[in-house]
Amino acid sequence: MGAIRRGLSEAPVVALLGARQVGKTTLAEQVVSATESAIIFDLEKRGERAALSATPEMLLRNAEGLVVIDEIQRMPELFEVLRPICDARDRKAVFLVLGSASLDLIEGVSETLAGRVQFVDVGGFSLAEAGPEHQDRLWMRGGFPRAYLAPSSGAWSRWMESFTRTFLEQDIPGLGSRVSSAALGRFWRMLAHYHGQTWNAAELGRSMDASVTAVRNYRDLLSGSFMIRQLPPWFENLGKRLVKSPKVFIRDTGVLHSLLGIREMTELAVNPRYGASWEGFALEQTLLEHGEREAYFYGTQRGAELDLLLLRRGRRWGFEFKCTEAPRTTKSMHVVIRDLNLERLWVVYPGDVEYPLTDTITALPLKRIGDISLS
Repeated sequence: MGAIRRGLSEAPVVALLGARQVGKTTLAEQVVSATESAIIFDLEKRGERAALSATPEMLLRNAEGLVVIDEIQRMPELFEVLRPICDARDRKAVFLVLGSASLDLIEGVSETLAGRVQFVDVGGFSLAEAGPEHQDRLWMRGGFPRAYLAPSSGAWSRWMESFTRTFLEQDIPGLGSRVSSAALGRFWRMLAHYHGQTWNAAELGRSMDASVTAVRNYRDLLSGSFMIRQLPPWFENLGKRLVKSPKVFIRDTGVLHSLLGIREMTELAVNPRYGASWEGFALEQTLLEHGEREAYFYGTQRGAELDLLLLRRGRRWGFEFKCTEAPRTTKSMHVVIRDLNLERLWVVYPGDVEYPLTDTITALPLKRIGDISLS
């Protein structure tokens, strides 16, 4: 809420970006309830979409107060309309636009609203919001509010099945994509088994009997609609052979577990993707707390790796995510500290006690990820 209000005071347009059903509309409604004058256009509703399509410039130019446009990616042409309105001296409105896909949204904004828009990323429930005592529930069910709050594991499973089906059969076609929903669904399920691994288009293409171009298109669709995260590699002239392909994660662990057919925490604990699931969960919680900007992973061809590197104010901070009760240091940790000149490396694990492993390496419970300072 604070970031939204600050953005609206500093820019004519604020864009809330995040996956469908993640809570953007709820946030917008809270902003509206605290505003004296507001109007909402929900582009999911045919009538409101038709009204805005007929006379967009007149409706938006004459608006006053707060104007909320939900699911704006359904009418990307509105960005062209908003540009002169934002620059008008007699403008009486500020605009809060909500988008669940970045494919057209970010492209349109970058071309037409540069310097006029502030972005606010909206993720699912964070551990701080759910409460540390609910860590396993959040990990297992994911951060979509309706999934997390489902009254039973059966209700959670049914919601997830409905969500993924609606996403594939309605949301993706709604973006103008001609990709087969069945093919994209197969790719999505297959990608769940590669969760946390380095992107390899050729291998995935062979597995699906699809071209490299096709699987890259599938990846970009899922990434642009906030279903997966591509974590870029960090590389510089270190005199080493470095990994230069991104790592790919299913952003929400509830979606991951649903795609893998996991329904209970007891099933997750014996699944081969248990450690990778923890890595993705801890990664997302760390980024929710400390921001997504300048976030990378690091890997060398000789096996030295760092799960997450954050650059903040010219300083480098490292994170390893280990699903173990008693984290230990490894040779790789010492190598990456030297390679990257890290200020500190945290080994983030599911436990309760923070303790030093060396002068520069600390075992850190995920529950305390918001307590550390990166300054």
